[in-house]
Amino acid sequence: MSRNLKLVLAYDGTDYAGWQVQPGMVTVQGSLTEAIARVTRENVVLHGSGRTDAGVHALGQVANFSTSSPIPAPNLVIALNDYLPSSIRVLAAEEVAEDFHARKSARAKTYRYRIVRGPICSPFVSRFVYHHPWPLDPSAMTDAASSVLGQHDFTSFAAVDPDRLRRIAEAVDGDDESPSNIRTIYSSSFRHEGDEFLYEVRGNGFLHHMVRNLVGAFLLVGKGTIRASDITAALAAKNRSSNPASTAPASGLALVSVEY
Repeated sequence: MSRNLKLVLAYDGTDYAGWQVQPGMVTVQGSLTEAIARVTRENVVLHGSGRTDAGVHALGQVANFSTSSPIPAPNLVIALNDYLPSSIRVLAAEEVAEDFHARKSARAKTYRYRIVRGPICSPFVSRFVYHHPWPLDPSAMTDAASSVLGQHDFTSFAAVDPDRLRRIAEAVDGDDESPSNIRTIYSSSFRHEGDEFLYEVRGNGFLHHMVRNLVGAFLLVGKGTIRASDITAALAAKNRSSNPASTAPASGLALVSVEY
């Protein structure tokens, strides 16, 4: 009898070419699929809640797959972690309803971006943060973060991604995408924790590079290069060229959690 299993994962994305399987590249999805095959002796189709980019981390990525293996879910956690590299850990596994899908069933996701503002970045955190020791106006950045709340077309903050239309048409691995760039942001805020300035955003979904492009724009506000009103104008323009910000480095970004 086939079972649908849900996995919760954490990973250090530094050494991976992102979540999604890519020919000739080491990816999180590929590494996890190989580990599942070794444990269950099955070739499974693994669905993730989203495709984190190269270098992006996760504290609570979610994936699911169907299996005929009788291995109990708690034992599967132990077995998979024995085969996986130490940079990927399965935190939990459970049997879920047949119609559960890690991406399609998701209702909200939370991402966090970590900026270290101190003059020296510890080597013990450098893989997981963006070190920015230069002057910023945190108050202006906090105000700018609130300007993206609500439902918007985020085309101006998405990657120019010619492969996206191909993925929509082909529904890669059965994991089809919506052609719409409209997303709803439920919370968007900065806070201080020691030398770190943290941006946390929760929404019903995110486009390719969307969070990193938002952070790039907020950094420009913090430097005084643009104003919060320029972010509002860029949203209205629905054109990536209207957003002058560069994409913030991947190292600072992590998928915190997925809600169902």
